[in-house]
Amino acid sequence: MVLIGSDHAGFDLKEEIKKHLDEKGISFKDMGCFNKNSCDYPDIAKSVCKELLEKKEGKAILVCGTGVGMSIVANKFLDIRAVCASDFYSVCYSRLHNDSNVLCLGARVVGVGVALELVDVFLNTNFEGGRHEKRVLKIKDI
Repeated sequence: MVLIGSDHAGFDLKEEIKKHLDEKGISFKDMGCFNKNSCDYPDIAKSVCKELLEKKEGKAILVCGTGVGMSIVANKFLDIRAVCASDFYSVCYSRLHNDSNVLCLGARVVGVGVALELVDVFLNTNFEGGRHEKRVLKIKDI
């Protein structure tokens, strides 16, 4: 199951991502926000990351205006490797080499079409492991 959350700036894009996941038969849990009323992205990112860590596996998608705020909050949690990206290559290699488990998108940065492609790449690319495993472990040790 994919956890998904947004602040008010990312609400519309989050709704488009949810439709996309539904169409692909991918289960998800929407952890807010649930309307366009102003809310604080740190609260949403915190809730999503805590639940992701409790599950001990899976992935999450966070959306705010730029994706940056969400990624800053998410990366404060041990074992969260959040990537804020707006291009195919960065998202792909964040999975292949960094085993990223949270994708942060900027609703004011990427259009819906690009965002949905990035979601697909994020969800369908596996971690390569191998020589990258020791690097991910070094990240964890910091």
